[in-house]
Amino acid sequence: MGKKEAFEKMSEAVQEGDTETLTSAINDVINDTDPLEIIQAGMMPGLKKVGEAFGAGEIFLPEMLMATEAFQEGMKVIEPKLLETGQEVKSAGKVVFGTVITDIHEIGKNIVITLMQTHGFKVNDLGANVSPTTFVNEAEKANADIIAMSSLMTTTMTYQRDVINYLNERGLRDKYIALVGGGPVNAEWAEQIGADGTSDSAVGAVQIAEKLIAQKKGGAS
Repeated sequence: MGKKEAFEKMSEAVQEGDTETLTSAINDVINDTDPLEIIQAGMMPGLKKVGEAFGAGEIFLPEMLMATEAFQEGMKVIEPKLLETGQEVKSAGKVVFGTVITDIHEIGKNIVITLMQTHGFKVNDLGANVSPTTFVNEAEKANADIIAMSSLMTTTMTYQRDVINYLNERGLRDKYIALVGGGPVNAEWAEQIGADGTSDSAVGAVQIAEKLIAQKKGGAS
C-alpha cells in the first residue's frame, strides 16, 4: 500500500471509528514514514472532519466518541516511534479541564473535551469536584495554556470565581486563559468574575479557545 493510499484509509477509518482498519493502515507504513506525518496527514484530517460534522449537526455524540477512541488507539501504535525519534506532536494548545469543587456533573465537560481533542488540543481531564488549588497546580505541571472550569449548578458556579481569585493570589492570572462554562454560566457571569470567555455550546467553546490561543501567541485577533 502506498503512503497516500494509507493516509486516505486512516482518515476514513477515524471518521468511521474503525480501529482495526486504522491500526492496520498505520502498521503498513510506520517503519518507513515519519510518525508525525502519519498523525498530521493521515489521522488528524479525519478527526477534524468529525469535529466539523458534529458542529454542523450532521453526526452526534456517539459517532464523535467512536472516532476519538479510534484516534487514541492509533496513537498507541505511533507513540513508541515518537519516543524513538524524540518528536512531540504539535497541539493547538494545552488545556486543563475540570468540574469545580462540590459539583460532580461531567457530561457537558466531557463533550467539550472530546470536541477540543478533535481540533488538536491536548486536554488533561481533571474530572469532577476539582479544587482551586488542583486546577492551578495541574495547570502548572502541564504548562497549560488554558484552565477550563465547568459548573452545572448555580450553587457551585461561584467556585469558578474562587479559581480565578486563587490565580490572582498566586500571581499567575496573566499566565493562563481562563474559560468557564456550564448550564447556569453566561457572558455576564464570566465578565463579572474576570474570566476570559464562555460559550453556551461545545462548538462555541472550541472556537473561543482557538481565538484566545491565537491572540495569546500573537496571532490574529
